[in-house]
Amino acid sequence: MNKERIKVYTYKRVSTAMQIDGYSLDAQRSRMKAYADFNDYEIVGEYEDAGKSGKSIEGRMQFRQMMEDVKSGKDNISYVLVFKLSRFGEMRQTSFPLCRSCRTLA
Repeated sequence: MNKERIKVYTYKRVSTAMQIDGYSLDAQRSRMKAYADFNDYEIVGEYEDAGKSGKSIEGRMQFRQMMEDVKSGKDNISYVLVFKLSRFGEMRQTSFPLCRSCRTLA
C-alpha cells in the first residue's frame, strides 16, 4: 500500500551579488531537493525571485503567486520549504505575518 507523500512548494530568492556565494538559486534548489527527498516530500511547485529584496513583497511576483496558490489550496500543500527564513522575508514585519498566514491556512 503506497502512502501519499506530503506535498510542498519551494521558494528561492537572491537579492544581491554578495549572496551568490553559498546562496545561489541553484544551491538553494539543490539543498531543498535533498531535504525533500530525505523526508519523502513531493515538490509540486517551485517559485523563485532573482535579484529581489526581501524587505517587502513588492516586486516579488513569484512569491506573490506562491502565496495566492497557498491561499487557494491549488495543490493542497502542507509546507513551503525555504533555504533560510531570510529567503522568505528579511524583516520581522514581513516574515512573521506571512508565516502566520500560512499556518492559518494549513
